Amino acid sequence: MPDPVIITRPLAQAGALAEQVRALGREAVLLPLLDISALEDQGPLKAALAGMHDCAMVAFVSPNAIDAAFAHITVWPTWVTLAVLGEGSRAALERHGINSNTATIVSPRDPTRSDSENLLETLDLAALAGQKVLIVRGESGRELMADGLRAAGVIVATVPAYRRSVPVLTEALAQQLRTLLQGDNDWIITSSEALRALVALVAQLDDPALVEKMQQQHLIVPHARIAETASGLGLTSLTLCGSGDERLLAALQSRA
Repeated sequence: MPDPVIITRPLAQAGALAEQVRALGREAVLLPLLDISALEDQGPLKAALAGMHDCAMVAFVSPNAIDAAFAHITVWPTWVTLAVLGEGSRAALERHGINSNTATIVSPRDPTRSDSENLLETLDLAALAGQKVLIVRGESGRELMADGLRAAGVIVATVPAYRRSVPVLTEALAQQLRTLLQGDNDWIITSSEALRALVALVAQLDDPALVEKMQQQHLIVPHARIAETASGLGLTSLTLCGSGDERLLAALQSRA
């Protein structure tokens, strides 16, 4: 029997991938390690989006940022470039009717480094100097993209679109983790924050044997930065596959 596949994405984004995993003949287990919620005050997001027509580019840091923003967008201004970090965000744009045929979309050239650093290397920063860029992001997050753009002379505004939180260790979650760690699994980890949350939750179980079992689990990660996070946390059995569900599934098939 193939090992179970643990999908750690937020629940709203996990269903489609779980179906594809099951289509490969693998058991898919949903273990969301980040909870995504809307902000109570939508005013700042609406105001920022109302002014995006004056921007040269709008950058979305995640599929969650896209979904939150497009709840308030009816028509995308075609002269405004969209910047995203990975294939998951391109798929989110597609769900809202935006693709490379209807808008200009830029993303990192290297699919294994779908992060702010690689996006900054991909952008024509000289052409953006003196122009306005809006960054749509979570309530908290890295400042690297904004700082890099400002250093290049870009006029940057940031707006929060959603809130991320890690789950609390309930008795039910503790039992699920204990059960999962009794076997060998393939864990799909698409966020460094989610991985840190997982390791912290396992540590809260107060069982050194389970911590050791966690370090022996196999991870499938789309970004080099997540792989670096894993290594720093003592998890060294991993496959770095690049951005997008297609690459995640190919990595799973290679494990068969």
